[in-house]
Amino acid sequence: MYDRLKKLLSPLFIFCLILLIANDFYMKATFHNAFSGKLSDFCGLFIFPIFWSTIFPRHKLWIFIFTGILFVFWKSELASGLIELLNILFNIQRTVDLSDLIALPMLFVGWFYIKNDSIVLIADSLIARLSTLIVAGITIFAFCATSQQRYIQSFDQPQYVLLKSATVPDLNLYDEFEFYPKDSLLVVKVNHWYINRPIRNDDYNKNHSLEDLDKNVVARLADSTTVIPYGKITTLIINTAEGEDFLRFNGGRLDGKFSRKVNDKLIIEGFYKMGVEDSTWTFTSGDSDNVVVQTFVNGERTSVKQFDHGKLVAKTHINTRADTIRNTYVQISIMILIIIFMIRFLIKNYRNTFPQELKLKLVWKWLICLISPIFVWLSYIGIRILLMDFNEDIFVILASFLFISIVVCPLMFVVVFWIKLRKEMDILLYCLIFGLLCSIWTSCGTLIALYN
Repeated sequence: MYDRLKKLLSPLFIFCLILLIANDFYMKATFHNAFSGKLSDFCGLFIFPIFWSTIFPRHKLWIFIFTGILFVFWKSELASGLIELLNILFNIQRTVDLSDLIALPMLFVGWFYIKNDSIVLIADSLIARLSTLIVAGITIFAFCATSQQRYIQSFDQPQYVLLKSATVPDLNLYDEFEFYPKDSLLVVKVNHWYINRPIRNDDYNKNHSLEDLDKNVVARLADSTTVIPYGKITTLIINTAEGEDFLRFNGGRLDGKFSRKVNDKLIIEGFYKMGVEDSTWTFTSGDSDNVVVQTFVNGERTSVKQFDHGKLVAKTHINTRADTIRNTYVQISIMILIIIFMIRFLIKNYRNTFPQELKLKLVWKWLICLISPIFVWLSYIGIRILLMDFNEDIFVILASFLFISIVVCPLMFVVVFWIKLRKEMDILLYCLIFGLLCSIWTSCGTLIALYN
């Protein structure tokens, strides 16, 4: 078995495997663009048939053929029914995009690559055997964990849609809905909604998820429910566990005044504009002494004021999407200025000490090159925390470490063996510069995603 599996230690296979993991858990979450999506397909079509061909070498040809067929099937509408069935037990995410089929030529690359017997550079040893098992385990992990899990979009204010329906759906089948039938109409309270993980959990993203909420709810319920056309005004009163809600619908979306009463006391009052909060919302506590006023502009919360006995006690400004974009530009500019300052300091060290260099034994030079990615990664995490842009997802954190290691390690070899170190301080400065560059890269990806 080891003789077959040791082909997994080939440099290109390991590189594609690391790139696949880094892309799926870091680059996709950061950039959300077509390149990161296609990169997974190219890497996956290379390592998937090679891995299974090492397990079943006698069926190598059929493995490559069925991989191509399965990939085409998976990327088409034909797989939708199977995915819905599998989602009963597993969380499987798939996007229909026939342009992904441009990655199919990677099967030919993988076929010719695996036939080369000289691709393994690590000798047969205990370390090689352990490395083989580790790579095999990571490969299986990569196959099972390359899809982003669903993200739950919750709503601060009550969210309803109005549909035409002859029957009431089974509440046990929909954990995100509550149903209130009114003759031939069905009021659906949407407690939360499943979406792809957003780049920012803000009002802008929430409003984007609400754009076609009534149509999406109909697609989710399917059976005997239809959308009410825009222009038909309907007013209803719904008794819920939270209170008595007064609703005004334009078609199937909330539009106009909304209010909620508990024991005839008004506790929430505000306005909707086609399902999106608008103008001013007032929230009153049961004793009517504490009042919270939230202001919305174009559907985005801009301020929160808290009153106690009619006196303003707290006021909070909320960043809109435009504010976040502006702040990100400022952060990138500051990081660039810091990098310029550090580079000038390194140049000064170089000029003051030339032609002397920092005397280090060869083993220490290698250790600096191999260990420095750890310090670069730690500085990167620290910078993201400082910028309040730290993602605590363990897979994203690990993928960022792999990505930084792939990039920084060869750069440090260039610094240590070609540019050469002049002072001990240079090591810290280079680590900080690379950490800032990685953070700028992430911030640029965030900007692109924010504009999308």
